[in-house]
Amino acid sequence: MTTAPSPAPPLEGLRVLDLATLFAGPLAAMMLGDFGADVVKVEHPRKPDPSRGHGPAKDGVGLWWKVLGRNKRTVTLDLSTPGGRDALLRLAADADVIVENFRPGTLERWGLGWEELSAVNPRLVLARVTGFGQFGPYAHRPGFGTLAEAMSGFAAITGEPDGPPTLPPFGLADSVAALATAYAVMTALTARTTTGQGQVVDMAIIEPMLAVIGPHALWYDQLGYVQPRTGNRSRNNAPRNTYRTSDGSWVAVSTSAQSIAERVLRLVGRPELIDEPWFADGTGRAAHAEELDAAVGGWIARHTRDEAMAAFEKAEAAIAPVYDVRDVLDDPQYQALGTVTEVPDPELGPIRMQNVLFRLSDTPGGIRWAGRPHGADTEEVLTAAGFAPAEISALRAQGAV
Repeated sequence: MTTAPSPAPPLEGLRVLDLATLFAGPLAAMMLGDFGADVVKVEHPRKPDPSRGHGPAKDGVGLWWKVLGRNKRTVTLDLSTPGGRDALLRLAADADVIVENFRPGTLERWGLGWEELSAVNPRLVLARVTGFGQFGPYAHRPGFGTLAEAMSGFAAITGEPDGPPTLPPFGLADSVAALATAYAVMTALTARTTTGQGQVVDMAIIEPMLAVIGPHALWYDQLGYVQPRTGNRSRNNAPRNTYRTSDGSWVAVSTSAQSIAERVLRLVGRPELIDEPWFADGTGRAAHAEELDAAVGGWIARHTRDEAMAAFEKAEAAIAPVYDVRDVLDDPQYQALGTVTEVPDPELGPIRMQNVLFRLSDTPGGIRWAGRPHGADTEEVLTAAGFAPAEISALRAQGAV
């Protein structure tokens, strides 16, 4: 009996040049690589991607890079040199996508703008990921995800009512922009099947955050309403908060659905509150959050986390434990989904990291390798692009690779 060959991943054959750094652009390129795209990471010969040095390292090897650089081949090119410019144009001629995040005008200054790139490859999709977009009064400012978290309104609504605006302790805006960029690239590639032409994706990191924080602009436009900071509470429903258990753990409770709110109040022994007129909708319940939090929080405080979880699940009410990474790795649901997977790595041995973002039933993605050393594939990539050994040696002598 012969085994049918595994289907090719859905993006196999797609060629991506990742020129970007920190973090939205490289993360978008990683997502494409996870589903089979051939991603070539282009770094400066003497200034590697800063993510290689971000966060903890083991034996001198940056761990963040192992995730961000997975499924990418790595080459070095100094794009500001004539040799590096010409080499990139040769690589671009056979590419489908370029992802970059230089400040607007930088590629143009090097002779690598859309005019030059589309001339060598009219089918190319150029994804330009910057803090503020390619035009406008802020376009030339340095931009990072932190600024987007501040300017989008996210920080203003995050934190306790009497506390300061709060920024997330991770790259939230960059991650959201990466998802949006991967979506935009696939949209542009789909359009190419009809038009035969590539195009430019202009992704401003300040914009995707606005898409995920809700209808704030519409609320203000129609009602003059500006959402305040409410901590873990919501202006749209209650009870909704984190609550401490008797064994010192924390759980989160949500009652976005009316039926769930009723189940929670019956469970905690306060069924009479369900008959209050204000209990009939989320806004009314949110106005009485103090009373509802006291009822739910008081009940949870008398039970261990396991007891609270079991009781809520039996009542078909919505609850979740507040995890740190250790809990995530031990959780049976994450284990069943394969959310964290083990990847062999020649530098560090077996390492665990987040798996691909979603599961496809017929053409799944996968992690073929973790982030590779700086410039590890330069010879292979340039040779495949038609460079003779003498040309590669000349580029090295010039400092272009």
